[in-house]
Amino acid sequence: MTADLLEHARRLAAHPGRWPVQPRFDTEERWYARLSAGPDHEAWLLTWQPGHDTEWHDHGGSAGAFLVVSGRLREDTPNGSRRLTADMGRQFGARHIHRVINDGAAPAVSLHVYAPALTMMTRYDMIGGDLRVRSVERAGADW
Repeated sequence: MTADLLEHARRLAAHPGRWPVQPRFDTEERWYARLSAGPDHEAWLLTWQPGHDTEWHDHGGSAGAFLVVSGRLREDTPNGSRRLTADMGRQFGARHIHRVINDGAAPAVSLHVYAPALTMMTRYDMIGGDLRVRSVERAGADW
């Protein structure tokens, strides 16, 4: 499944009527819901109001991909930034550290697929151009 994570996100995005939940928007924080899970992956639906962001994080050893369904998001990595608009996606390996932000003026919706399913995430602070571990969050306990 790992090589096909972005394609899996595209297949899910093509059939929003089959999603078990429809996107909701919260003015205070990002909204998210798990769309599907299998023995080798899981998929999440996220919504973003302008200004919402993930902060710096990794995916605890899981590879992943995300696809912008609508709106615009910016992905920052320690090596630079890229903007993604509707139908654009990004696949990444198990050691990827990034933050994602809706830096646009309109809400955004994205689909995220991870393999294997997320069990933990490390959050980082960027201090003087260096990433420093802030916390380690565990699935089922922290989200």
